[in-house]
Amino acid sequence: MQQYKGEDYKDLVSQKGLVLVDYFATWCGPCKMLMPVLEEISTEKTDTKFVKVDIDEFRKQAIDTGIRAVPTLVLYKDGVEVSRASGYQPREKLLEWLAEHQ
Repeated sequence: MQQYKGEDYKDLVSQKGLVLVDYFATWCGPCKMLMPVLEEISTEKTDTKFVKVDIDEFRKQAIDTGIRAVPTLVLYKDGVEVSRASGYQPREKLLEWLAEHQ
């Protein structure tokens, strides 16, 4: 999983295929629960790029993307947002969600 470090967000999400962006906060309980699930899935789904964005460090990016709660997962396909989900998501649900957009 790649940590967002302030690079051009459009370049980051505009690659061909799926890009899943996890907006999280270090103080957020559900975010802490979700992180190992995403880490595990990211090692299995090598055709999907996984990026995490700390909303406290990159507040402007979170606001510009319309993030209102954490964790929020934003899914892009070929550079276009296709779906988003908020709150903790179990592994099976995440895998189904990704499969819907393959």
